[in-house]
Amino acid sequence: MTLAGFIAYSGALALAAAIPGPGVTALVARALGSGFRSALIMSLGLIVGDLTYLTAVVLGLALVAQTFGMVFLVIKWLGVAYLGFLAWTFWTSGITAETVEARKGKGGLATSFLAGLTVTLGNPKTMIFYLAITPTLVDLKTITVADYAVLAGLTVLVLLVVLVPYLALAAKARWFLATPRALKALNRTAAGFMAGAAAAIAVR
Repeated sequence: MTLAGFIAYSGALALAAAIPGPGVTALVARALGSGFRSALIMSLGLIVGDLTYLTAVVLGLALVAQTFGMVFLVIKWLGVAYLGFLAWTFWTSGITAETVEARKGKGGLATSFLAGLTVTLGNPKTMIFYLAITPTLVDLKTITVADYAVLAGLTVLVLLVVLVPYLALAAKARWFLATPRALKALNRTAAGFMAGAAAAIAVR
């Protein structure tokens, strides 16, 4: 892979991670309910889930890419449709103080880690990123072990950089999630980013 390819992957991952969704909502709720440390451990579970998808894409879809190009075309348009649906959902409803309150978690650090892992593995937004977006950024036919190692390292770094500020904000600023106007702005911004991502994928 080229430097431009790594940068494009990092930028797309950062954008996808920054868009509020099940993972971010669960993290914020954990920070509110159990504090920064527990939420940080949960974020590590989220990261391991992302690495699981990345590995599956590199190992499993690399073979598919060589023989079934139509599969990626179908996945691409499913991704566009799902991101469009997410944009509509966030514009009309999105994250509310009630949904965050409902996701406050309890338990030890191991529970927090497993919660993060399961949230990511069951998160359609994460699936779409790795199945629909990653193949457009990474040439799965020519990727090497060294390329994979760099991608894995970038995944960990980018997710930590994006998610930790959410945790710090949630742990320090409980008032934010109690302000309807702030939540509405957050949801509308997320909807805009999702719609833009859908359009970007559609024209590639």
